[in-house]
Amino acid sequence: MSFTYRQIEEAHAKVKTGADFPAYIQEIRELGVTGFEFHVKDGNEKYIGEGGYEVYSHAKYPPVEIAEEVDLPTFAKALVDHQEGKTDFPQFLVDCASTGVHYWHVDLQKGTCTYFDGKGEEILEEEVKG
Repeated sequence: MSFTYRQIEEAHAKVKTGADFPAYIQEIRELGVTGFEFHVKDGNEKYIGEGGYEVYSHAKYPPVEIAEEVDLPTFAKALVDHQEGKTDFPQFLVDCASTGVHYWHVDLQKGTCTYFDGKGEEILEEEVKG
């Protein structure tokens, strides 16, 4: 099943806080998305489907500076705050950048979201609900 970036954008437009993320995951899974990567620097995304199918977005935001050192305790708190709906997505991106998170990869088949630093080293992996 192939999907378009427009379909993904329509699903993502419904996300206001991290609390909305599970419904978004369910919707894009139904489109045929098996995983995606989000890059904090400029909002560039790659969506992956069956058989190596990929859809890319363009940069969505002006480039931001990302901390070189990872601050895992501060990031973990920011992540929980976001998931509880205490912060919006733009604030979550600021929190990611200031704590050294460069990108994340969501694997919808495994049900995981893994956050990475600038060297591609895993910072944190969590279960994805949706």
